[in-house]
Amino acid sequence: PRDGRVIALANQKGGTGKTTVTGGVASCLAALGKRVLCLDMDVGLRNLDLTLGLSDRALMDFTDVLTGRCTLDRAAIPHPIIENLYLLTAPMTPLPGTLPKEGMAQLIRCAKEDYDYILMDSPAGLGDGFRLAVHAADRAIVVSTTDASALRDAQRTVAELTTQQSGSRSLGSLHKHQGSLGSTCKNRPPTYHLNKRMPTQKSNRTG
Repeated sequence: PRDGRVIALANQKGGTGKTTVTGGVASCLAALGKRVLCLDMDVGLRNLDLTLGLSDRALMDFTDVLTGRCTLDRAAIPHPIIENLYLLTAPMTPLPGTLPKEGMAQLIRCAKEDYDYILMDSPAGLGDGFRLAVHAADRAIVVSTTDASALRDAQRTVAELTTQQSGSRSLGSLHKHQGSLGSTCKNRPPTYHLNKRMPTQKSNRTG
């Protein structure tokens, strides 16, 4: 089994290119021979399927996996052209209540066994979708344009990510990108606690 890396792409501000960067980086990793799962976390406003050209193929979403209606293997759709690239999309309509962090953590745990990289396209803002993605991520990339409002929101996002590290897990590294740019898995019992802790590294690279 693999031991995949889970990366959340985030920014409090919308329109900074998170979805574009997620699709582009995922495609490049897949072209390098890595098995990659793109996970759209933007419930009700998903667009990653459009970016990847998979809008007519995304029939199931991650809530189908969380509720046991299908397995991760069935819900993750392969890209018809780019080998090794898969998408698990978000629901089209907002959901009542809050999605369980423990269930998402279990989904990601299963995905890490089958994929080299899991890229999570988190929604704008610092609400439930952001926290759900961060809870399951090993590290984060803060995607920003160069205008002042986007950079300010990027700083706020980094501050929130730093706050999240006070829990039982730490995010590995924070990188600011400035540019325009059934059962969950094979009937395994749920295991929700992750022990991996990694030091935080901040980078000011703009490339």
